[in-house]
This record gives sequence, C-alpha cells and structure tokens, in this order.
Amino acid sequence: MKKPVLWALFLAGITSQSLAQDPNAEKYAGNINAKITKKHLSILASDKFEGRETGKRGAEMAAAYIAREFKKLKLIAPVNGSYLQQVSLIETSMLVHSFELNKNVLSSGKDFQFSGSGEARTIQANELLFIAKETESELKENDISGKVVLIIQYGQADEIAKRLSFLKRKKPALILAVNTEKNNSNHSHNSGVSLSVKNGSRESFPLKVYSPPVVQINPEIANLILKNSGSTFEKLAANNAQMLIKAELKLSYGPVQREVLSSNVLGYLEGTDLKDELLVYSAHYDHIGMNSDGGKDKVFNGADDDGSGTSGVLAIAKAFAKAKKEGNGPRRSILFLMFTGEEKNLLGSEYYSLNPVFPMANTITNLNIDMIGRTDFIYRNTPDSTNYLYLVGTDKLSIDLHRISDHANAVYTKLKLDYRHNAKDDPTQIYFWSDHYNFAKNGVPVIFYYNGKHEDYHKGSDEVRKINFNLLSKRAQLAYYTGWDLVNRDKRPVVDVKNNMPATR
Repeated sequence: MKKPVLWALFLAGITSQSLAQDPNAEKYAGNINAKITKKHLSILASDKFEGRETGKRGAEMAAAYIAREFKKLKLIAPVNGSYLQQVSLIETSMLVHSFELNKNVLSSGKDFQFSGSGEARTIQANELLFIAKETESELKENDISGKVVLIIQYGQADEIAKRLSFLKRKKPALILAVNTEKNNSNHSHNSGVSLSVKNGSRESFPLKVYSPPVVQINPEIANLILKNSGSTFEKLAANNAQMLIKAELKLSYGPVQREVLSSNVLGYLEGTDLKDELLVYSAHYDHIGMNSDGGKDKVFNGADDDGSGTSGVLAIAKAFAKAKKEGNGPRRSILFLMFTGEEKNLLGSEYYSLNPVFPMANTITNLNIDMIGRTDFIYRNTPDSTNYLYLVGTDKLSIDLHRISDHANAVYTKLKLDYRHNAKDDPTQIYFWSDHYNFAKNGVPVIFYYNGKHEDYHKGSDEVRKINFNLLSKRAQLAYYTGWDLVNRDKRPVVDVKNNMPATR
C-alpha cells in the first residue's frame, strides 16, 4: 500500500507546484477592473457613438477614441507611425429604379424597404400568391418558383429570418413582406446594403450570388395591391387564407457600388528577447448603427456586442503597459487589435489577414474577445450565472494552447469553462463567426471568449446599464492571465492539430 500513497503524494506535489501563482502576473491584473471597463464602455456604447456602424461617423469616433487610449498607454503606433490601419471596402447597395403596384408609383424608403443581391433585374407579374402564417407548412408540397408571394411578418427577429430563409429556398421571383409593426427594431438594421473587402475573397459576392429580393411594405401598401381583388389585407389576414390575387406589379432594380474607408486600430507593445514573436489580443469595436424605423430607442448601442470585449482588451492593454513601464514587460511582443466590420462579415479581420502588419507566421496565438458582459439564456437561473464563460477554438489547432488556457483558469480566475460551442456538432457553429476565424484559417491557434446570446442581442436594448462589470472584468482577466503565460514561456504553443478551417465560410 505504500507505493500508491507515495505516488499520490508525488502527484500532489507536482499539482501544487504547477498551480503556483506568478506574483508579477497578479500584480498587474488589478488594472482589469469594473471601474476601468465601465469607463470605456460608457463612452463607446453611448448614444453619441451612434451604434458604431462600419463606415459611419460613430464608428470613426470609436476608432479615434481607442487610438487616443493606446497613445495614453504609450503603445507603439505600428502602421507607419499611426494607430489606424485603413481598411478599403466596397459598398454594394441595390438601387430600385422603379416600383409600380396597380399603376401606383411607389417611393423607396417612404413606401417600402428593399433588400436583395445579384445583377440588375426587372420583375413583372399580373398575379400574386398570398400566404397566411398557418399555411406555411403547405409550401413544402407547393411550387412557388418564379412567383411573387405576399406574406405577413410576425414574431421575433429569429422567427422572421427563419421564415424568409425558408421562402427564399423555394426560389420565388419576389417576396412582399407586410410589416404590421411600424417600429419593429428587431430587424430594422437590415438595410440591404452590403460591404466587402476591396480585392478580398468576397468583393464580387453581392453581384454574383443572387437571392430572391424582399420588399418590406406596410398594410396600407398591401391594400393598394388588393384594391381590385374585392378584399382587404385585414380580411385576408383574419381568414388565414392562401389565395391568388390579381394585381399588376413591375419592379426594376440593380446594384450600385462605391468605395468606403474604415479603420482597424492597432497598439503594439514590444517584447524583449522573443520580441519577433507576437501575441494578438482582439475585439471588434463596430456594431450595427441606428434604428432607421424611427423607434423610441434610436441607437443600437452594442454594449455587450462588442463594447464589452473592446473595453476588456483596453483594460488588458493597460495591465501589460504598466508591467512594461515597471520593468516587467513581456518577452514576446503583443498587438492589441480592434477590428472594424465584424458585423458586416468579419471585414476588418479579413483585411488584416490579407495585409498583416506583422507576419502571420510570427503570430503565436489570437485571443479574441466578443461579448463578455452578460449572462445568456442557458445560465441565467443557475448557480454559475455570474461565474461561467464559453471558450471556443482552444484545441482546434493546438492541444498545448488548450492546456495553457485551462491552467490559467485553474490557478487564477476559476471560472466554469463551458466548451459546448467548441464541439464539432454545435448547432451555432460559432467557431466560424467571429474575427478569430481569419487567424485560424491561416494556421494561427485561437481562443474565442464568449458569454452566449441573450434577449438583447442585436437590439437597441443592449445597453450599458445591463452589463455586469465585475463579471466582464473577471472574464477579461482570464484572457490576460492566459496571455501572460503565452508571452513569457520559453516555447510558443505547438500547432499539433490538422487545420480543417475552410478558406471561406
């Protein structure tokens, strides 16, 4: 019996030693606190910044704020003496040349909202198919290919998007969607304007890929369609009917493109003996802008998405900058990288991956923070509601990185780490949907820090007052401690897992 006891004591000794805390790491972690993260977030997610939409004034204000904070920390401006990496984008919008319903000429923006993609088209019809909500299942057997369909929009944003997606797969010529809620902020940010990186992999995507157009109208316009049918929109909706309606429709539209400039914001902290190797902390500072429907809450503040991650990275930058000032700087260099255009399809990170300021081959890891200030639906009423975090990507390219991350949590933050979104069969497939994707596809190990979706996701109600700043700061501290280990250890994380990341999503 002595041998097992001695072996247990030996293992306990190793465990105790391996869980020893680094006093220098702990010394500077206090800079990542509720006071500093609240200060940053209260500015970035204020109405003044107008929802930080890429290419708009609010986003440029946010970029300028972050650059000023990097300068205060005395981080190096690595883009030819600037903190801003200019990102060249192509904006594609669909211009409606004319839209007539029963001889009535309608005005875009006033009478309807249009979204679509593809090349210029003209759609003409003399009948429409009205589909009530109870009869959607019948479409599985019906052929609506090439037809104009009229539907009622109802339910939450996810339900609306799901139904439209289903209908588009049936390949109608046009979807007329009646919106009965005049101030529906759930989907008002979907303007039909798309952005892509100039000379990027998806620049011509809006032109080459056709999707059936959707025209959003109100009940008054719906009644213009029905004026010769002997019925009204209200009667059809009440009767849950599915019927053919005689109406004359002509729609002509086509794409218009222009160049738009935005900026990634970069702050560089140089290392010592291993300074040619680089750790990247990232978050996206953009959000989805203003509520164009004129609702009471006019700004999509994006406090959690991703003001929380941006504020967390700014606090982490302060901790490392102070450590260096006091002679405890990192061995490897650190790039604090705030992306534009994440909400527009990861544009800022795509641009950086195509135009890296520092070689991707020298980038040891990307720690990407996107939403860390709230509690999601899953954890809301559990004992771990204020002590959990989803980690994604930790072992996708490097088992070594996964161990480093788990060790940092075991020693310092002791959060409940949830890996459900890291699973291959995770229905959200979120591994592909934040800025770390553009590092992972280039073979750089990544960790994505994420709190999950909540009821305010992509709504005007994602506001600063709902953020748990103590939880935000604790989650950011995990990224900090993980990074402290990564930049000071002798060897970079070993890439020991085959990269199965697709080149495009």
